Amino acid sequence: MSFRVVRSSKFRHVYGQALKREQCYDNIRVSKSSWDSTFCAVNPKFLAIIVESAGGGAFIVLPHNKVGRIAADHPLVGGHKGPVLDIAWCPHNDNVIASGSEDCVVKVWQIPDGGLSRTLTEPVVDLVFHQRRVGLVLWHPSALNVLLTAGSDNQVVIWNVGTGEILVHIDSHPDIVYSACFNWDGSKLVTTCKDKKIRIYDPRNGEIESEALCHEGSKATRAIFLRHGLIFTTGFNRSSERQYSLRAPDALSEPIVMVELDTSNGVMFPLYDPDTNLIYLCGKGDSVIRYFEVTPEAPFVHYINTFQTPDPQRGIGMMPKRGCDVTTCEIAKFYRLNNNGLCQVISMTVPRKSDLFQEDLYPDTLAEDAAVTAEEWITGTDADPITFSLKDRVSIVQGGYVSQSANKSLSVTRKANILNRASAGTSKSASNATLVSSTSTISNNNASNAPAPVSGITEKDVRDITDEIRKLKAIIVKHENRIRALEAAFRSQDDDTDGGLVARNAANVTNNTSNDTKASDSHNKETNEQSGNNDNHGTMASSRASEEV
Repeated sequence: MSFRVVRSSKFRHVYGQALKREQCYDNIRVSKSSWDSTFCAVNPKFLAIIVESAGGGAFIVLPHNKVGRIAADHPLVGGHKGPVLDIAWCPHNDNVIASGSEDCVVKVWQIPDGGLSRTLTEPVVDLVFHQRRVGLVLWHPSALNVLLTAGSDNQVVIWNVGTGEILVHIDSHPDIVYSACFNWDGSKLVTTCKDKKIRIYDPRNGEIESEALCHEGSKATRAIFLRHGLIFTTGFNRSSERQYSLRAPDALSEPIVMVELDTSNGVMFPLYDPDTNLIYLCGKGDSVIRYFEVTPEAPFVHYINTFQTPDPQRGIGMMPKRGCDVTTCEIAKFYRLNNNGLCQVISMTVPRKSDLFQEDLYPDTLAEDAAVTAEEWITGTDADPITFSLKDRVSIVQGGYVSQSANKSLSVTRKANILNRASAGTSKSASNATLVSSTSTISNNNASNAPAPVSGITEKDVRDITDEIRKLKAIIVKHENRIRALEAAFRSQDDDTDGGLVARNAANVTNNTSNDTKASDSHNKETNEQSGNNDNHGTMASSRASEEV
């Protein structure tokens, strides 16, 4: 009788290989923020890393051919007034990136082909709504210009970036939102929260479809939708041991798999490859990358291997599949940030002897074209992301796929998709459209009801006025709190000293009365003495007059 001892899988032998130091990125001042973020975002054109910056927040954008030691004065994207907490490249335009910051503002930027020649401070559009820092930005997988943001004010907002409008506002979270993820076609949304619960929403109306306890530990949790509908989560148990679980959306409270990994303190980020069903677990502060394969047979999540490095990682970014080198059978590429300023490039490959295109390793992958528009999606249209074959469109230039969005720039038009990659309009129309978007966002009105831009007022003026209003509001709140504290202290002091003040006042009244009495007696005595003297003088004068007579 024959039986199979080893599980059959073409991904059983996946090996990681770190590139040489001269092929990596060095001398990068990675952000020291304590926020649980990957601090890194990658697409086939650019590498973006959140960095330390004086006088606000910034991140650096590097073309993939600019390797080696990065100059200390390299141009940055630096328009935020507070540290940048999260960044995300648009999946439908490789030149567009969104950033969230502690200054409560979400900004969308366009990066020119070839990278930055000077520091970029003017975004395409500002998205102003959150009252506290914004720690999560996430693009919709198939709808054009749909962006999700979440802040420390417990609010989740879904935007139409093309017009600056709010499409959906979700305010049912009782605490900070740790993570969010759309499913394959963007019709469902899963979130994890500080209250230890995992929730599934209908992203179009913000209604909760189901919720359950995610992990029993109090530290941060993460949840992602897999391609076929299951949910993969990472978190901690009551003993602060790290664990992962696999759940079905219709039975969130009953995990299919729940496995403890180790006792490290770092939050684990699950990075998912939908083409191969591989999940890479990268912990903050870890020196390893574990990877697993999800299959329909038990135990469903199969451990494959671990990539070991000597240095702990500060953050990590994963290249989309269209940026991998198919000639070397590269199925994943990671950009790993170390504390010493090195961004290490790690290539995951499946060894094959043939140099031909391996169709079993590279099924159709995500394209950079949107399946639906934001208006179609919000009205109820669902569509799977558009896919294409790497065999048809791969170009081997510097080891990977060359984006087809080259030579296409950002177009800014009023009430249209400002992230459309068609030819850009005139600078005047772009400025007017951006001003209208900013005005409609600030007033929380629809762009159709937004006032026309006033002549002589630029976008920078509107932004400066908005910043001044925000600062004044903050000053007013501080003064109100200070006045309340002073009034409370004054009232408590009055209560403690009322009795003493009454006693002292009574003593003062008694003393004053006694002093008045003494002064009156002294005055009467002096008056009497003076009248007696006058009488004596009168008697003596009359006797002298009689003697003379």
